Amino acid sequence: MAECAASKSGVPVFVMMPLDTVKTCCGNGLNHRKTMARDLAALQSAGVEGIMVDVWWGIVEGEEPGMYNFDGYMKLVGMARDAGLKVQAVMSFHQCGGNVGDTVNIPLPWWVVEEMDKDQDLAYTDQWGRRSYEYVSLGCDDMPVLQGRTPVQCYTDFMSAFRDHFAAFLGNTIVEIQVGMGPAGELRYPSYPESEETWKFPGIGAFQCYDKYMLSNLATAAATAGNPDWGLGGPTDAGDYNSCPDDTDFFRQDGGGWGTEYGQFFMSWYSRMLLEHGDRVLSGAASVFGHSPGVHLSAKVAGIHWHYGTESHAPELTAGYYNTQHRDGYLPIARVLGRHGAVLNFTCVEMRDHEQPQDARCQPECLVRQVAAAAREAGVGLAGENALPRYDEAAHDQVVATAQEEQMVAFTYLRMGPDLFQAENWSRFAVFVKRMSDAGSSPPRSRQKTNEDDAVSVQG
Repeated sequence: MAECAASKSGVPVFVMMPLDTVKTCCGNGLNHRKTMARDLAALQSAGVEGIMVDVWWGIVEGEEPGMYNFDGYMKLVGMARDAGLKVQAVMSFHQCGGNVGDTVNIPLPWWVVEEMDKDQDLAYTDQWGRRSYEYVSLGCDDMPVLQGRTPVQCYTDFMSAFRDHFAAFLGNTIVEIQVGMGPAGELRYPSYPESEETWKFPGIGAFQCYDKYMLSNLATAAATAGNPDWGLGGPTDAGDYNSCPDDTDFFRQDGGGWGTEYGQFFMSWYSRMLLEHGDRVLSGAASVFGHSPGVHLSAKVAGIHWHYGTESHAPELTAGYYNTQHRDGYLPIARVLGRHGAVLNFTCVEMRDHEQPQDARCQPECLVRQVAAAAREAGVGLAGENALPRYDEAAHDQVVATAQEEQMVAFTYLRMGPDLFQAENWSRFAVFVKRMSDAGSSPPRSRQKTNEDDAVSVQG
């Protein structure tokens, strides 16, 4: 898979398109079309491999269930082909709005929202009753709650329609299908929502298991484990969205509930539900695209680097990644992806530990190394993204070093727009793309072993 991902030497660079590339009103047209051809040509001249674009569920199937309007995306893919660029198409089954970098609002299809309004337990829910409309709760994956179809059926039908509409482009222009499986297109729970200032960095987030479908599954799991009282809900002592780990009884370092028999049961169940969701959605994607030569699957995993330096890794736990100082939560995820031949796409590749606020115990570099190790062990390709827009050489240096050291199969740069084409930024970006094309041509750089490496080595 790694070899297939890179048609040029080194590590190919893709560039994310603006969130509102396709007009949200009807899906027929493109925003900024007059300048888009020029911008795509500039990317190609700089040596960029291709573009990444969100194919929004809320736009394409926004009129009626089972009616798909890909017209705007067809125009974009045709322009990319004419410019000599490849396309990574993201099956975006989530809402746009309420996350880092969201500058537009694209809700789920109206008929999905209507069903969620009728039965609010289709929405992820926290212990205080806050509902999230970012993504349909995985608790009802296999239930015909969306006008007679299950959510997973809806996702698979959407991907089938995409395959049929773009058959002439698959394998030559469209080379990757990234399968969205949660908020922001990431395989995770919506545990740190920024909408309405619910969460602010570096809060630990909150568990999202209080809709009736999730609670029913939890009750069954607890009864099977011989402790039905464990099935009444999630931990009641896990603080709130903006707590620090040591301010809570569940996540604190000394004697925290996460390390008890109950804590291990709950976290195993919560993370397993997420893994099973990923497996179901990727199974659908593989059934659709598995026989399309030259097209590869990928899935995005969130770079939750804050409080990584603590024992409990609380923000990762609330997001569904059962990763602690003593347990590797990313290897199980990588293995699920590996079963379906999917690349693991990971964020925060541009970040350095010393750039982060000390009180947040951030360790993005250590986190990236751990995830890369999990991908290697599972035999899956590792691709990367920058979590935040960066145009400086320090960020570029970090990406190039990581791409070479971890033998990344691709990198997607966030994001195309006026800032990227500003003269100094563009000049630095062009140099960065050239450096990435050379990143695979020499052995990975050596690195001094650090205490952070020891912290990773004990996990698993």
